[in-house]
Amino acid sequence: MAYAFVIDNRSCIGCHACSTACKSENQVPLGVNRTWVKYTETGTFPDTQRHFQVTRCNHCANPPCARICPTGAMFQRDDGIVEFDKDACIGCKACMQACPYDAIYIDPETDTAAKCHFCAHRVDLGLEPACAVVCPTHAILAGDIDDPETEIAQVLQRAKVSVRKPEQGTAPKVFYIDGSAVNLVPTATERAPETFAFADVMPLDGDDAPGQGVAPTPAKSLASPQPQGLPDAGPIHMGGKRASHMVQVGYNAQHKIPWHWPVPAYLVTKGVASGVFLLLALLFGLGVVDFDPLTAVVAGGVSVAMMLATTALLVYDLEKPTRFLYILMRPQWRSWLTRGAVFLIGFSTISGIWWTLEAAAYLGIVPASLAESARPFLLWGGVPLAVGTAIYTAFLFGQAEGRDLWQSPLLPLHLLVQAVMVGGATLLVMGPIIPEALHTAAWWAALGATALDLFMLLLGEFAMPHASEVSARAAREISSGRYKNQFWLGAIALGHVVPVGLLLVGGVVPGLIAGALIAVGLYAYEHAYVMAPQRIPNS
Repeated sequence: MAYAFVIDNRSCIGCHACSTACKSENQVPLGVNRTWVKYTETGTFPDTQRHFQVTRCNHCANPPCARICPTGAMFQRDDGIVEFDKDACIGCKACMQACPYDAIYIDPETDTAAKCHFCAHRVDLGLEPACAVVCPTHAILAGDIDDPETEIAQVLQRAKVSVRKPEQGTAPKVFYIDGSAVNLVPTATERAPETFAFADVMPLDGDDAPGQGVAPTPAKSLASPQPQGLPDAGPIHMGGKRASHMVQVGYNAQHKIPWHWPVPAYLVTKGVASGVFLLLALLFGLGVVDFDPLTAVVAGGVSVAMMLATTALLVYDLEKPTRFLYILMRPQWRSWLTRGAVFLIGFSTISGIWWTLEAAAYLGIVPASLAESARPFLLWGGVPLAVGTAIYTAFLFGQAEGRDLWQSPLLPLHLLVQAVMVGGATLLVMGPIIPEALHTAAWWAALGATALDLFMLLLGEFAMPHASEVSARAAREISSGRYKNQFWLGAIALGHVVPVGLLLVGGVVPGLIAGALIAVGLYAYEHAYVMAPQRIPNS
């Protein structure tokens, strides 16, 4: 079985009966939507046309939301319906980042993820979804497309249909007859921040409100140049003419940005934690520098403290923080949130034991020989866990298929370089108390990693062409849009160029200043990198 929807735009009148029935049947709170009707007007008076699109979860055959969910709260049934379990949801919002269609929201009453679930409670009783029942023009068909006797299967055999974002590889199962490109392609129209055709739009999150679900610039023409990276499907025909007129979005649903400052902050804190430990383990373990007890206590303590901060930020960002242990109690192992938790716990355990032994030996609580004998096993055992802690987020971001910029194959290496960079920077900040040999090694690590990171940023991430128009738009938001000052002044100038200059000058004080600037610049970059893709509309 494979349940699906067909939306016949030839007969849809945009009455919103489907979205109203959905709210009533599923008790959907105000301010969020499982089903909504987007409509867009094209042309200039008197030659105008209105285009409707019923928009909802696509119940993908290959649902990225189910793969990324760490507890299995979002899952696919045997009949193809993508369902959710609010009692298992921890509110991590990863499913919202994975969905390329903006179909998932956080329920303001339960603080858990929710979306269209095909009225599964009705389907189980042999009934149609509420939206299909109330549609006055029979524009919504719902049923099993694997059964050739069903109406929906027969319509799909003879009608030409389109889907939203087929390039994502999700195999969506909401099919549109006579779908309009100005509705199907979220970036086909520019967005203005103030008004719909018939309503003002209030910001959702202040400065962090997404540029989606709002009206386009009225003077925008579809005959304007194709956005970079968007495949040219040829002229868009409406009423037999090429669409070269004004476009106005009359109505759409707004969607909040799921992740905010705690995510870039956690990228920095776990970078510091893993980077400091990794450098100390390699430098001490390979005999590059002699072991120094004070450095082990202070720098190891910083690493442990940053891991505690990382954990606190991760829990703080959950909508249901009291359920954070569900990742361990009911893990869904395809999710890199779950796999990442294993790295975080393993690394925290090894680094915590090592630091505790070194601190106890330094204070004379335990024999120094005990810490010395355990040291090689703990340091070398922690290296792969430190690397995993540094880079697992790249694979998590790779599962966030709604944000194309995060799909970079360079990201694992980039995160590892950043961990070494900020780890060396942290040791430089401790310059007055660490041995000269260790300071020199940290200087080389920070200088080399910062220079390499600068090269990767300018040439790898932003100079290379991007695989999709959505990714290119997000990159432009960073390099020349909303985040350009944060990127060029904060990340590049203060976080890379100035520190490299200070490091070339040499000395403890310039190294200390350079180390602090590297950390500040890293947060500036991570904030822009996390926020910019979330501003590109998916619906």
